[in-house]
Amino acid sequence: MLKSEPAYESAKADAARPRKPGKTARRTQTERSEDTRLRLVEAAAKILHRKGYAGLRTAEVSRVAKVSRGGQLHHFPTKDSLVIAAAEHILKRSSELGRRRAVEVAASDDAIEAIIQDAIDFFFSDDFVTILDLVLSGSKNANIRDRVYASARTYRLPVESAWIDVLVKRGLPGADAEKVLWVTVSVVRGLALRALWQKDEALFRSVLDATKAMLLCHWDSVLKSKRGGKK
Repeated sequence: MLKSEPAYESAKADAARPRKPGKTARRTQTERSEDTRLRLVEAAAKILHRKGYAGLRTAEVSRVAKVSRGGQLHHFPTKDSLVIAAAEHILKRSSELGRRRAVEVAASDDAIEAIIQDAIDFFFSDDFVTILDLVLSGSKNANIRDRVYASARTYRLPVESAWIDVLVKRGLPGADAEKVLWVTVSVVRGLALRALWQKDEALFRSVLDATKAMLLCHWDSVLKSKRGGKK
């Protein structure tokens, strides 16, 4: 199915969960401050998932995070500063999971299918819808749009680089590996946008299978060319 796998959602929740010190450990002021900031950012991300940028109220963030209004203003003086931090948190979390998956791909695994699944996990998730909403809100707030774009470049490009490395290790030249990655990600992203108004998992899967078949043909052609056209 074209949706985030349960294992991915579980890993995402685990990656976002703050690690609690032992009962005898005493946290420093810096650690307490970081914990407060993280709770505010995670609360903002949850509300953005449910209500979008227009529906986010800083008072609700404070309540959900169980942080005083003064504590929130200390870390995030404005709504936009909080939203930008939440977007960065979302993108950083998904980046860590994507790079981890690329590193864990075995030599016997279907690399293109692995890239497809990783792309599905991000682009068919609440995270992507939230980021998309923030980008669209940028028509009225260029600062948010530009900062979200910058965070996307910071955190998503390393994921793509990790997958390109996987393809290169399988024998594809760098330029061809980048093309395969771009086509795969672009098709999945396009289907995710299409799903906003038309969901047809069977058709989507057939499109992905056709895309994969074409990419494998291209891959085979490139490898044959590298061998001098010998079969």
